[in-house]
Amino acid sequence: MKTAKLRMAAACLLLFVIMLVSACSNAGTANDAATEAPAATDAAQNTSGNNATAGDSAAFPKTVTGADGKEVTIAEQPKKIALVHWGLTQQLLGFDLPSIAVTLPFTAKNSFLDSDVYKPYVEKFDEVSIVGENTAVNLEALLQYEPDIILAGSVTNKDITDQLSQIAPTVLIDEEKTNVWMDWQGVITQFGDILGQEALAKQTIDDFTAKVEEAKTQLGEVEGTVAYLQVRDKNIWLQGTSYAGDYYEPLGLNAPEEAKGDGIELTLEGLSAINPDHIFLGYFNYNDKSLAALSDEWEKSEVWKKLKAVQQNQVYAINGELAYGYGPISKINGLAAIVDALK
Repeated sequence: MKTAKLRMAAACLLLFVIMLVSACSNAGTANDAATEAPAATDAAQNTSGNNATAGDSAAFPKTVTGADGKEVTIAEQPKKIALVHWGLTQQLLGFDLPSIAVTLPFTAKNSFLDSDVYKPYVEKFDEVSIVGENTAVNLEALLQYEPDIILAGSVTNKDITDQLSQIAPTVLIDEEKTNVWMDWQGVITQFGDILGQEALAKQTIDDFTAKVEEAKTQLGEVEGTVAYLQVRDKNIWLQGTSYAGDYYEPLGLNAPEEAKGDGIELTLEGLSAINPDHIFLGYFNYNDKSLAALSDEWEKSEVWKKLKAVQQNQVYAINGELAYGYGPISKINGLAAIVDALK
């Protein structure tokens, strides 16, 4: 009898322990759910507050086809993007990305990324790495960067395409179908498609179009012809409509006949024959006057002093290295300089 009672007590105790453990377990689950719920709410709020990022994630996986006809499947939103085409850096800086690696147009010592104009664009990235200068890509630095994806030019980077594809999935921008030097809008559109940020690419283009319309309104009617000169140490070029097209017809400004097309290299006598009403001197030593500029010699000449633009005080100095660049940052700053000079 005593043994039976002990067994009964043990059974009751065991039942009590099981119920206690179950209750604690349920309570723990409930507490966990209560703890995680605000985090889920925060995530939803963050998603709604950052539509670009949400759009990026939703766009993947996706498959894109490069200029070589190869399909590249991008499984998820890339976080580390390397651009090895030195002329397209501006086009990449406007995108919402955590980390980029780029090849500079000049040397790292003379990097435009450190300039006041570019800092607002550069500082939004968690990381910006340099993996080359001009057409020379530093493959070792690129390998150390460990990109998720590489963007390259079908012509500019054709000699190292195989090496690039061994480092990371590589998408070639077709430089034969897209004039990457003139059509920055086309390049940005392609970047937006590859990166899953089509809306941001379109917004960049639309914003620039609006700035052009605003600039045209501010300028009103400008009489006579306008010539944009690229001033180097030993050469001066007339910027043609195919190169500086955004600064001519869209602003309602008249190009000299000689500027309709690719433009030409000028002598002082050649400039005198054109004799434009307005001259923009786009200095490539704008920020460093210790460097030479051929126009300094021209300005000492009587031929120069007889130019219409000189006599009418319609010669304007601008930063040619910036204004004549290939991307939207250059174009926006060029517009501002032109309006400031002419309005």
